[in-house]
Amino acid sequence: MIVGAGVAGATAALTLRAEGYAGALVLIGEEPELPYRRPPLSKEVLTGAQAPARTLLRPAGAWAEQDIELRTGTTVTDLHPADRMLVLDDGSVLPYDRLLLATGGRPRRLPGVQERPGLHHLRTLADARALRADLIDGDSVLVVGAGLIGLEVAAAARGLGCEVTVTETEERPLGRVLPPAVADAVTALHRERGVDLHTGTRLESLERLGDVWTATDGNGTLLTARTVLVAVGMAPDTALAERAGLKVDDGILVDAYGETSARGVYAAGDVARRPGGRDGGTCRVEHWTNAQDHGAAVARSMLGTPTPYAPEPWFWTHQFGHNLQIAGVPRAGDTLEVDGDLDALDFTVRTRHEGRTTGVICANRPAEFRRLRQERERG
Repeated sequence: MIVGAGVAGATAALTLRAEGYAGALVLIGEEPELPYRRPPLSKEVLTGAQAPARTLLRPAGAWAEQDIELRTGTTVTDLHPADRMLVLDDGSVLPYDRLLLATGGRPRRLPGVQERPGLHHLRTLADARALRADLIDGDSVLVVGAGLIGLEVAAAARGLGCEVTVTETEERPLGRVLPPAVADAVTALHRERGVDLHTGTRLESLERLGDVWTATDGNGTLLTARTVLVAVGMAPDTALAERAGLKVDDGILVDAYGETSARGVYAAGDVARRPGGRDGGTCRVEHWTNAQDHGAAVARSMLGTPTPYAPEPWFWTHQFGHNLQIAGVPRAGDTLEVDGDLDALDFTVRTRHEGRTTGVICANRPAEFRRLRQERERG
């Protein structure tokens, strides 16, 4: 049984078959959609450059061809590890021998803000469809949060002719994943393209008055918009694990092989907190590439081929036609070795700390990034 039909769960299901597992295999997803890729939701799907159907991980018939029973639009309400049973929202009970929890996460909400028309979060294909319908040429959009999702949506909305304002509590956008000099180059790109970017300020209020949203930031600035996207991060969806008594700490705690505190129950992807964090701790990684690779590794462990998983994280983002790729864990205090031009967004940056390379960042140099990342994987 696999609970969660995102990339971690879907990849795990396909890996189980590829590794020779021939038994019953059920993939359960809450969304009514077939398993799909999430990265295009904040970019190509919003702009209309890619139809939602092109985001599918596999054609509709591929799951049956692999003898994978795909149950979409289905919620697992309870898990009983001692009895190895799942309870579904229709009251039916499913026994399992091995279980993978790939429940992902849910967008964080702003406390005290009512869910009303024009207020959006972006996690699912349904979210993307609803947001796209509100991105009207010449209309105003407020994006709360300048992380990857927030900035990608800001770029997409500007490309559609919207007037875009972005607010961010940190001093720089993407401050948790980029060193300051690189973050400043991304900031300049957005401002050059007409994004009104406010950093180092927190919203004090956000409410809908008539058909307009009105916000006030910590500097007393009044902001108005017809459409609002709240992009302030994701919370791991641990509710099912918590009800089942699994160990949870900002994610489902797993060992290096993906097994939880309950025998025979595994977790992978955005929801899993695993060994391998910086300075020897644990980490929970929310990138597409991690979910895909972790799902495959844990599937092999479920089959009795223990596969420890502690890779270097890597991810990418597309904004205003520029491709930014990051590998490793760059730190704010790292020294930078720059090859190229930061301002022109044509560069390779190596970040170093105490003589050790901590990360590689490339802008519009995909072949070079691929080579450098492969070199890092080889040590």
